[in-house]
Amino acid sequence: MSDPLALLLGQRACRAYTPEPVDDGDLATILRAATHAPSAENRQPWRFVVVRSPAVRAAVVEVTRGVWDAVGREHARAGLAPGFFAAVDSFVAGGDGYGGAPVLVVAAGDGRDGTPTAVLASSVYPAVQNLLLAATALGYGSAMTTLAVQDPAGLGAVLGLPAGVRPFAVVPLGRPAAPLGPPRRRPVAEVAYLDGWGAPFGAPSTAAGGAGAGPPPPARPPVA
Repeated sequence: MSDPLALLLGQRACRAYTPEPVDDGDLATILRAATHAPSAENRQPWRFVVVRSPAVRAAVVEVTRGVWDAVGREHARAGLAPGFFAAVDSFVAGGDGYGGAPVLVVAAGDGRDGTPTAVLASSVYPAVQNLLLAATALGYGSAMTTLAVQDPAGLGAVLGLPAGVRPFAVVPLGRPAAPLGPPRRRPVAEVAYLDGWGAPFGAPSTAAGGAGAGPPPPARPPVA
């Protein structure tokens, strides 16, 4: 995409992928974009583990499904519309997991210098957003998932992460199995305030299909 604003407004989660491999050059470009995110004190604590090996991928899926089976499924079932829940459940528990994405990128934060977890997160998540946007720009599907990182010890053991390096997200990457369509977002007027909480920002109407158009998303986001 040549229009940065269109890229920002069009990026959305993908939960079904084709088996087509992710090109090494494209993957390097995506990771490079991730490393150009802002970070606290420019520490750049992000670290990325690219998972291609079927055995390692299966182990990541096993950790993910362990969390899903233990607490994630019922949490999601209580908060998501039935169709949305079914899509998430299939993404996690169906097939070989993660919608069949051929690559998983685990984004972690290196806190071995004593950087607090909250500061690591504030640096790693912008890098993940850059990764998602770069993937979209190159025609790949992606999704930020945080289910497996609810078991940091289990996921860390699978990947051989040193003590002090904490995983924050698992991002599946691959070509979308079907067109994704536009994302669903609340209108800006519902979430932005002017000079203090509760005073409407007064954003222009988006009835004609602007940035805030479309129905609101589910009351609670998915856990995967």
